[in-house]
Amino acid sequence: MTLAATELAFRAASVALLLVLAASLFQGFRNVLAARLGAAFALGSAAHAASYSVGVSALVPAWHAPLIALSTGNIVVFWLFTRTLFDDEFRLRRWHGLIWGLVTAFSFAGCVWIAPGGNVRFSVTMVNLIVLGFIALAIVQTIASWPADLVERRRRVRVFIVCAAALYGGLNALLQIVVAGSDVGDLADTINAGVLACIVAAITYAMMRVDGADLFPVAAAAVAPSLPAAVEDVADQKLIDALLRLMADERIYRHENITVGVLAGRLKIPEYRLRRLINQRLGYRNFNVFLNNHRIEEAKAALADPAQAEVPVITIAMDAGFQSLGPFNRAFKAVTGVTPTEYRRLKAEVA
Repeated sequence: MTLAATELAFRAASVALLLVLAASLFQGFRNVLAARLGAAFALGSAAHAASYSVGVSALVPAWHAPLIALSTGNIVVFWLFTRTLFDDEFRLRRWHGLIWGLVTAFSFAGCVWIAPGGNVRFSVTMVNLIVLGFIALAIVQTIASWPADLVERRRRVRVFIVCAAALYGGLNALLQIVVAGSDVGDLADTINAGVLACIVAAITYAMMRVDGADLFPVAAAAVAPSLPAAVEDVADQKLIDALLRLMADERIYRHENITVGVLAGRLKIPEYRLRRLINQRLGYRNFNVFLNNHRIEEAKAALADPAQAEVPVITIAMDAGFQSLGPFNRAFKAVTGVTPTEYRRLKAEVA
């Protein structure tokens, strides 16, 4: 088999797997933002698999330009996908779409105007610096959010997906900057296509091994966290009682930089066991949501208290453990459906 035929086979395999993955995500979880973004990321990756070349010349075939632009814009989708993977409460904003549009448009302009005008290195370098920037954002987001994930079965899969995609994308971006404008030959493109096919197959296999309800927040969106009527294990029940006492009596959720590890240390149990307790016994999928619900309950009581009618909302938020007003307002409205100010007014009218 020639190098060209081998490369084509690898590309076809990657595109086929990615299209199947996108269809599966959309069909099974079309109402879940993380799954929709995952499907969009898979489609953008399919465009990358069909059009990517290690060496970039000044002239790009006309049919390649839109695919290359979609492939470049896909790095924004990847960043958003990582945010939804580790933050069940993340919501898309219009400016997210604007960023995707700008990155895609710049890549398209590079293909049809900037590079053909004799600025190949500039075009390739700028596009790939943008790619590296969004990969860095995704990695930082993963590092910041991963410790709060309480669903053990999905934690490793999520990190694997992000790390594999980031490593492949980052190395390719650096390679393109180094060889911009050069013809590196068919062997390099064949090796790259083979590596991509292996990564796509590994990610697909990893996702198939995890239940969709664990990977995506379907159950969390449908069922409010609650303590089961009967807890099977007596030791777990004692730990849950101790945990709830820390929340109710000591209000440990008020402490700055409280983490799963800190809380596990207070309870003198391994961190993994506390994650399992909060997730499986109390029904929470994210540690920050668990803390914020306790903080919001305290804030609700303060906002409904006539004696605190003149206390500023920001003071109530800070006293409850929030670090700033914006996250407090968003978390409060997500739980109650109204802003803190509206909640205070409604309670005052009832009184």
